[in-house]
Amino acid sequence: MATAQAWIEGARLRTLPASAAPVLLGTGIAAGLGKMDPGLALGCLAVALLLQIGVNFSNDYSDGIRGTDEYRVGPPRLVGSGENPRKVLAVALSCFALASIVGLGVAIISQSWWLIGAGVAAVAAAWCYTGGKHPYGYAGIGLSELLVFVFFGLLAVQGTLWVQAQVLPWQSWALASGLGLLSCALLMVNNLRDIPTDRKSGKVTLAVRLGDAWSRRIYRLFIYIALLLSLTVLFVPWSEIFPGGFIQWTSGFVVQLALWLGALLTMRPVRMHQTGKALIVALRNTGFLTLAYGGLLGLLFALL
Repeated sequence: MATAQAWIEGARLRTLPASAAPVLLGTGIAAGLGKMDPGLALGCLAVALLLQIGVNFSNDYSDGIRGTDEYRVGPPRLVGSGENPRKVLAVALSCFALASIVGLGVAIISQSWWLIGAGVAAVAAAWCYTGGKHPYGYAGIGLSELLVFVFFGLLAVQGTLWVQAQVLPWQSWALASGLGLLSCALLMVNNLRDIPTDRKSGKVTLAVRLGDAWSRRIYRLFIYIALLLSLTVLFVPWSEIFPGGFIQWTSGFVVQLALWLGALLTMRPVRMHQTGKALIVALRNTGFLTLAYGGLLGLLFALL
């Protein structure tokens, strides 16, 4: 029987900052428009965190019953360590159920009925990533990255903004795309670390398909494009969202400097061709970079 610490580790709390980033960004833009709703923002945050925890336990269950965690480099999984798979599955489904209930409440309060369909799709995508007979996470065709881009970037940011402000300016699409690309980078560096062990266990991720060298290039490309999108948005007229001017542009420059420096440090282990456990640091820092991207840009728009 797993200990409480093992269950906490199984929830993979280190993945949660990246899940909170889209909500911070969407709420920051809504605040800049003068339309922030703290209750709805908290509801969106709860949905994002519950879905992420549900995904983590779902992956633990699915990989565990398939035996694909045998050569795992990262922290041990619950099922792989001997925990009852049914318990892990029950926790995963409970998280998905709670996320659905909270999400339904957000949709009703904001009268954003399309979110119900989006929520169903998000839960289905979360389960089918490694669950079911044909998990798309092991198809090696980039579908995982595409859906991460959509759900952790476009939908998470724009959904959070829409329920509060009922508008979706082009700039928010650009920044949501940037955040989606950072989430793709997070997935890529995780799978880059696991290329040797995934090959042994028969898991065919996009990183396995591309190989080590190209996976490292694509990882860095995701980050660079995300930063360029934010750079473009900050230094073009933002009308009522980001009106420009000396204070705004100076603040934007400081935020950009922090993001670029953070990105260079984050990418260093990947650029230096480090492998195995050394990439765990890159994985952690990519999560923090994603949080900084959403948090700092959201704060910038909220305050200025």
